[in-house]
Amino acid sequence: MESGQNPERETSLKIILTSMIAISEITIIVISHDSEIWKQIITVLMLVFLNIAFVSFGIWRRKTYQALVESKKKEVHERERILTIINSLPDGVLSVNQKGEIELFNSAVMSLLDTNKNLLGQNINKILTLKNLNGDKFNFREVFRKGAPFFSVNDLIFEQNGDKLRIEIEILSIRGFYTGEQKTQKSFAVILRDITKQKTLDEERDEFISVVSHELRTPVAITEGAISNLQMMIAKNAPQNLLAKTVDMTYKQISFLANMVNDLTTLSRAERGVGDKFENFCPKKLAEDLFSKYQKSAEEKGLQLNLKVAPNLEKIRTSKLYIEELLQNIITNSIKYTHEGSVLIKIERAGDKARFSIKDTGIGISKTDQAKIFEKFYRSEDYRTRETGGTGLGLYISAKLARKLGTQI
Repeated sequence: MESGQNPERETSLKIILTSMIAISEITIIVISHDSEIWKQIITVLMLVFLNIAFVSFGIWRRKTYQALVESKKKEVHERERILTIINSLPDGVLSVNQKGEIELFNSAVMSLLDTNKNLLGQNINKILTLKNLNGDKFNFREVFRKGAPFFSVNDLIFEQNGDKLRIEIEILSIRGFYTGEQKTQKSFAVILRDITKQKTLDEERDEFISVVSHELRTPVAITEGAISNLQMMIAKNAPQNLLAKTVDMTYKQISFLANMVNDLTTLSRAERGVGDKFENFCPKKLAEDLFSKYQKSAEEKGLQLNLKVAPNLEKIRTSKLYIEELLQNIITNSIKYTHEGSVLIKIERAGDKARFSIKDTGIGISKTDQAKIFEKFYRSEDYRTRETGGTGLGLYISAKLARKLGTQI
């Protein structure tokens, strides 16, 4: 410690130094005087100065020890604080030496590995077996050997209890430093991140965009051709019945495109969580609104739309937007695939919950189709289903909304 940084130590050293000088001077005086009285006085003075020196030295030692204890406590506190921060991180964090031996890890690593064993001293290659998309094993030691300041890869797979997790890792080189003549061993910080959900969403999005593009190609091409033919027929004064037929076909294709845009908008709202806010509302009022909305559509097809609501229904707490869109999809399907008879909208109590039912006298759904009807863009091969147009998104959206509501269809 440099001078001026510890006043107590400087004071103690000054006292000791002064005492030593005084003892030296007294010794000289003793030697130069033969008187017994002087010798006794000088001896007493020497003892006093020696006591002062020893007391000062003892005080300095005690304070030095206390300072050392406080320094150790502070060091332990800082280490615990850093470990607390690291353990609070959602990503797995490890400190690994050049041999691949783990020197530090946080709780997220144990959660990822699904273990409660101590990982200190274990080799990271043995406890964390990662593979790339080609099935080749990822080697941490190879990355450590190259010693790049930063390394990152996000296409690794980790198999855990039969599940395949997608893992992103980042490796940062921690520079070694010198302590005297000895250099510390180089180490690395390894960050593990579970990106399974993100990768799944990315893949679903890419697949969805691809399928939507494919599904839109046909109606757009038909609409474009129909409008082109319509222009040509108008120019040649074609008969009114041909014009009407072409206009009708064009209208149907445009309606199909409009319905798909509406379905995609609903799906986008659900993905963005627009209707995630729950509220208390009366299910009876919702059912009455839906009945009024679809009564005309049912009558136009010669169907009877009925409403049956249990008495004394209590308010429910859920997303009104989502439950309304879900029920609209199912009611629309019931009316679309029912050629004669009726459609019933029913609400009843089920314990402390409300159960919504839509019952119709329509064509029904085969057992084979029942397992697939909630897949996006799936449409039954049944000719009776093919007679009516549809985007193939209605029930897929309904299933997604049901999951967000925590309920089942």
